[in-house]
Amino acid sequence: MSTKIFVNLPVKDLKRSVEFFTSLGYTFNPHFTDEKATCMIVGEDIFVMLLVEPFFKTFTPKPIADAARSTEVLIALSAESREKVDELVAKAVAAGGTTPMPAQDHGFMYQHGYQDLDGHMWELVWMDPKAIPPQ
Repeated sequence: MSTKIFVNLPVKDLKRSVEFFTSLGYTFNPHFTDEKATCMIVGEDIFVMLLVEPFFKTFTPKPIADAARSTEVLIALSAESREKVDELVAKAVAAGGTTPMPAQDHGFMYQHGYQDLDGHMWELVWMDPKAIPPQ
């Protein structure tokens, strides 16, 4: 069995967050969805648990960071092309997200990102496969 990753993020309004991420093309596992949380499917082994803040607080004694004011994590996802990076950022902005940083073109790597409705930072990265050294 391969290792799966479950990133847990606090959200203020679950319905609004689901609508936002649905507009970006993500789907959700109904078996792990209720009024307190949902499981967003990012990839075959990558999931993001969106948890309403009171429920999120049951998993940690620490205070929840205000992601709109401070950075608690940068979530970086690869994209299949530069165009896909730009497409996802445009969809995020159209759905109410923001772009706190301009796109970065390093030649072999292109990155851009968005801030979701709760302030979480999502980086999208495309790397030129020809620029990756063989293993």
